[in-house]
Amino acid sequence: MNQEKIGKFIAECRKKKNMTQQELAEKLGVSDRTVGNWENGRNMPDLSLFKPLCKELEITLNELLSGENLTKENYQEKSEENILDTIDYSNKKIVKYSKLIYLLLIIFGLFIVITAITIFPSESSWGSIYSALGVTIFTIGISLNFKHLGLLKQSIILVVTVLMTLSVLLFTDYMNVKRNHVAPRFRLVTATTGDVIYYDTLFYDVYRCHFDEEDEYWVIEKNGNPSIEELIDYCK
Repeated sequence: MNQEKIGKFIAECRKKKNMTQQELAEKLGVSDRTVGNWENGRNMPDLSLFKPLCKELEITLNELLSGENLTKENYQEKSEENILDTIDYSNKKIVKYSKLIYLLLIIFGLFIVITAITIFPSESSWGSIYSALGVTIFTIGISLNFKHLGLLKQSIILVVTVLMTLSVLLFTDYMNVKRNHVAPRFRLVTATTGDVIYYDTLFYDVYRCHFDEEDEYWVIEKNGNPSIEELIDYCK
């Protein structure tokens, strides 16, 4: 489908009808700039406008898609060719809009993750819940964006994406705990015993000793399963 040729044909037919771009645009419910883009070959009319455009220009759909007036001899040949071109054009439009939707899912997922980490305090479980939701949406967007690949490649990309995303989130959370002395956002267990708050994460343990006191301090250790007695004795 030759957009430039079709655009020139639209301009030619419009001028034969003694219509301005503005007049044609008003009849079709679009802007004169849109008509100008058609005639310059920058864009094609939407499929929904093909029929009313042909009606206003008094041409057939086959002639519009061919970008020229047709004779009886080549009408059938051009008709078959234009059907294939239209199908190909429609498929490309679908792919284009689909990729836009997938990109929006990726961006929206990242937005939810960043917002969840920024808005909710680390002590709140809602931050991790919304982060998980954001990662899920982000992963779906990535997965759909590569759905044209084989199942094996798509699965590998999906797994790698999930692992990398989770790694970044967990590392960021760890650095936030270490530098800013806040509760780990992605914790499995929170236990309070005496003046000690214990946070158990997947890879490390955090002890908040003498919490809410002047001599409060934080300790990060390798992952373990301390008993209640060990927790009480730990910060003495």
